[in-house]
Amino acid sequence: MKFRRLMAAALSCAIAATSLLAVTGCDSKKDKDTYTVGICQLVQHPALDAATEGFKRALTEKLGDKVTFDEQNASGDSATCTTIVNQFVSSNVDLIMANATLAVQAAVAGTATIPILGTSVTEYGVALGIKDFSGKTGVNVSGTSDLAPLDKQAAMVKELLPEAKNVGILYCSNEANSKYQAEVVGKELTKLGLKVTEYTFADSNDIAQVVTKVCEEVDALYIPTDNKCADNAELINNIAEPAGIPIIAGEEGICKGCGIATLSISYDNIGYATGLMAYDILVNGKNPADMEIQYDDAPVYKYDAARCEKLNIEVPDNYEAIA
Repeated sequence: MKFRRLMAAALSCAIAATSLLAVTGCDSKKDKDTYTVGICQLVQHPALDAATEGFKRALTEKLGDKVTFDEQNASGDSATCTTIVNQFVSSNVDLIMANATLAVQAAVAGTATIPILGTSVTEYGVALGIKDFSGKTGVNVSGTSDLAPLDKQAAMVKELLPEAKNVGILYCSNEANSKYQAEVVGKELTKLGLKVTEYTFADSNDIAQVVTKVCEEVDALYIPTDNKCADNAELINNIAEPAGIPIIAGEEGICKGCGIATLSISYDNIGYATGLMAYDILVNGKNPADMEIQYDDAPVYKYDAARCEKLNIEVPDNYEAIA
């Protein structure tokens, strides 16, 4: 709890400081011959990897050999995110791309002058503690969101699992964006007449025990876009699948690991969009404070064919099989 309070205080101070810069805009580095972009990715995972690759591809297409990337991975550790960001600040990179919520939080706490673009962040208002968030942060950060339509994800439970009555929602209690998704989806499932119970874990060591309990108490499980669940999808599947508990997932990577279906955005698409935003900042002098958070507007219904067959789940024709 003490760590959370300190983190919140640090973010509040950083946001307050950067609000002053938003009046005049970030220190533009237009008309340069070369640019260095620091990339801080929270953890190696197919979804986050795809976002990073999309980002690099877009910016390379625009700038060619004028851009170089200092790409670093924090191996899932928030403290390492802070260390990486501090290195970027010391090197005075031209822009920081922060991949995942903890990486964005570290970047905002670490610099009030270097432009920051986030990706794979579900809700920036929640991540940065901005009340009444309207789409622009007003500080030196913008980016893209991996939020899919949560009401439609909730409706998938009713569509694919009509016999389900008790639905669990599993997520890491340390991820604010996961809690946000859980609350929204929980309300939607309740509207559909389902009983909803949240199950949380603090770290990976707790997952097996929590999932075992879940499988004893529910008919179906929903897992939001959650980095810890993504990292441990195989473990979750090894418990849930033998117990016959179907899982609706918040994104394709988790679905591949343990789910039956998802309504998923493309992480490559949001990464690419983030790269185009970076070009606008670096070359066209755009201020991230004034740039709307962008979303993937074409999410796709997908399913895991083998898992659905094993659990005898019929899938509508508008679902695409995951390769």
